[in-house]
Amino acid sequence: MPFRRTKEFYRRVSDRYKNNVVWLVIKGYLQGFAQVFFQESPWTGIAFLFGIFWSAYANDRPSVAWGIVVSVAFASIAGLIVREPIEEGIAGLWGFNGALVGAAFTTFFGDDPRMWFAMCFCAMFSTWVRTGLNNIMKPWKINSLTFPFVLTTWFFMLAARYLTGIGLEDSTLANPAFAPAALDATYSYADFSNFGDFVIAWLKGVSQVYFCDDWVTGIAFLVGLLICTPWACFWAAFAALTTLLFGWWYGMSTYDLTQGLYGYSAVLTGIAVGTVFYKMNFRVFLWTFVAVVATLVVQAALDNLVAPYGMAALTGPFCFATWLFLLPQYKLDSQVHLDFSFWHRKARERAAAEHAAVATTTAS
Repeated sequence: MPFRRTKEFYRRVSDRYKNNVVWLVIKGYLQGFAQVFFQESPWTGIAFLFGIFWSAYANDRPSVAWGIVVSVAFASIAGLIVREPIEEGIAGLWGFNGALVGAAFTTFFGDDPRMWFAMCFCAMFSTWVRTGLNNIMKPWKINSLTFPFVLTTWFFMLAARYLTGIGLEDSTLANPAFAPAALDATYSYADFSNFGDFVIAWLKGVSQVYFCDDWVTGIAFLVGLLICTPWACFWAAFAALTTLLFGWWYGMSTYDLTQGLYGYSAVLTGIAVGTVFYKMNFRVFLWTFVAVVATLVVQAALDNLVAPYGMAALTGPFCFATWLFLLPQYKLDSQVHLDFSFWHRKARERAAAEHAAVATTTAS
């Protein structure tokens, strides 16, 4: 009951100012943070910002939080410059790839003014790349997800050794929490005899979506998801738990498991498949569970693939695994016309209406 009252209060505030330009700008900006988890709610964005800043200052890395804040702004400006559909900007779809760009650059590259310039450029670039990739993928009826962030950031990681003129020669992926395990690494079983350590590792599987190494941030993210979509909160928690248990069972790297590094991509896969592109039922639950487990395998494989190049997999495993489970276009729920090209509600409704109109015309 208290949760329903809170959600109703948020809805009243949104309705009251829905035609206010200033509010729409603020709303679109805040939802840019929330859309990393596919959530269209400014209140979720505020909860995420709290978690991001908490982790950044608790770990003495404030540049990470401010990098995310700045990158979302520049990514949103990029959408405005080329006049992307305004409803997408209000929904936060201009900014979410930029949010991850800011998190990655401030985590992996040296804190230098030229890095900040490169980060802002890459954040803007990711918005434009998103439109291009969506156009390419539309015939396949899938979405680019966070791959614009992955692709553009990979370019900068690969180029880092040669971009000495902008100070990226010191970029290292030096944060050990994100250094991929070497192919010849000696693995040992994680010791979760202490239940508290197990819970912390589980919550970090959620927080690492934003490269945040903090269990309090994991709680903040789950609360933010609960505010907008309870099922998304469930899948985030369940996916992080599932990958932690399977990773332990298969003897994956102790350090990576305890830092939540095998959980974050699976968290996004669970939310995408289980709540965004399908409507929950028993078959969808089973399909999403398999997708979550598959993401763990893809994560380990991609980590090993990019390790020789001194790179991190980022959210690439989530993208590849989710595409693999959307491409079959199985009708697992009540949707008549399956089209995963969009996840923004209005865009999906418009696409469904277009499909219905074409079907009606063909029938007549």
